[in-house]
Amino acid sequence: MSTDVSSNAHGDPLQTPAALTETSAGAPVSAPANSAPAKISRESVTIIVTLLVATFVVILNETIMNVALQRLMVDLRIDAPTVQWLSTGFMLTMAVVIPTTGFILQRLSTRAVFMLAMGLFSGGTLLAALAPGFEVLLLARIVQAGGTAIMLPLLMTTILTLVPVSRRGAVMGNVSIAISVAPAMGPTVSGLILEHFSWRFMFVFVLPIALVAFAIGAKYLTNIGETEKTRLDALSVLLTVPAFGGLVYGLSQIGGGQGGPGSPAVIALAVGVAAMLGFVLRQLKLQKSAAPLLDLRAFNFRMFTVSVLLLVVAMIALFGAVILLPLYLQEIRGLKSLETGLALLPGGLAMGLLGPFIGRIFDKVGPLPLTLAGSAMLVLSLFQFSLLDADTPVGWIIALHVGLSLGLALLFTPAFTTGLNPLPPHLYSHGSAIMSTLQQVAGAAGTALLVSIYAVVSAASGLVAGMHAAFLTAAVIALAAVVLSAMMRKTAGTDQPAAH
Repeated sequence: MSTDVSSNAHGDPLQTPAALTETSAGAPVSAPANSAPAKISRESVTIIVTLLVATFVVILNETIMNVALQRLMVDLRIDAPTVQWLSTGFMLTMAVVIPTTGFILQRLSTRAVFMLAMGLFSGGTLLAALAPGFEVLLLARIVQAGGTAIMLPLLMTTILTLVPVSRRGAVMGNVSIAISVAPAMGPTVSGLILEHFSWRFMFVFVLPIALVAFAIGAKYLTNIGETEKTRLDALSVLLTVPAFGGLVYGLSQIGGGQGGPGSPAVIALAVGVAAMLGFVLRQLKLQKSAAPLLDLRAFNFRMFTVSVLLLVVAMIALFGAVILLPLYLQEIRGLKSLETGLALLPGGLAMGLLGPFIGRIFDKVGPLPLTLAGSAMLVLSLFQFSLLDADTPVGWIIALHVGLSLGLALLFTPAFTTGLNPLPPHLYSHGSAIMSTLQQVAGAAGTALLVSIYAVVSAASGLVAGMHAAFLTAAVIALAAVVLSAMMRKTAGTDQPAAH
């Protein structure tokens, strides 16, 4: 698989004028007027739609459990710290598996990776539905997480391989349906199920959809790109467990602590930071002599680095809001689980359904106008959330959440597309894996920071004051998104046809 991309001294892509590119001053240079928009083949559309449906299902499953934790404590006769492992274990598995997906996607064929991901997810879902107790249910969630971790990088890499640069914004916009609507629907779907059925039906509901996606993929999915006989570095794999697992676990425990961070959380963070340093040094060494597990040369491309940082800031704000808003609605406003899910549903639907439209605009105007508008909406919405009190109308809260979701939608599609566009094909899978991994870590960090601030201030000054402090912190962090958005520039990409 050849590529016409190289890097200049600043790490920016230098490309042939097959698509829009950047000058050294950052001004876009138009492609020749006679270049017609490239079309996507019917086979490619089938592959992408199949992967989109599968990704939607696995991400829906990620949030469907949150509302059920209280019910599980009663039915399985376990306490709150124990039941929390159903979420913590899932997140830890994701954090450890995602960094290996760069290697997996290069080593195995598209079909094999899809069958592996959906096989793990479907098997884990069936096991969860039949679980006789907590231990088996936890194992099932870990198996599910193994499949979930592979799906989003697989989808991203496939889009980069199959979709011409001129159409990537529109197609990437469809990805936001999976990553935005699915998490928003999770609490609502689980609330409806739990109101009428046992918690097992959350998995019974998901399983048929997963099996249909698995069957369609088995019949229609074809291999794209070329597999490479890369060697798996055992030391790198071993380092991912304490590095990414330690960071995510430490951050999640600090965020959930009532009396401040305990020694296990601090130790986990210290081990995570040390192991992360070792992991990075190992990858830099492997880049000189062999294939690294996670190729960090993607950071040589300036727009990839800026886009990743923008996504990290957006994920900190998003995950914080996802945790804090239900706390506000339930603890301060007294809404039930189903009512909370329904209140947050319009924002999630708006974010996802506008994704394709935003993607088409991105293909025409580039990232700068969209990301500046999105980051401004993000800051404004979070600041307004910091002014909520016990009497704020629920309608205004829903309107603010829709505004927050629109701001995030204006950030996500341009950041994903601008960041991944300039990478050469051999870095597609690694770039997707890096983005997905850092989103997990950023989500854990955002949750930890904002929930800790909420808990500490609430203990001293009350729940409303705690909510004010946490959302105000999120608004201040979001200011970094405005700065990063101003640095976004349109990037070209490698418009190489994929080998079949």
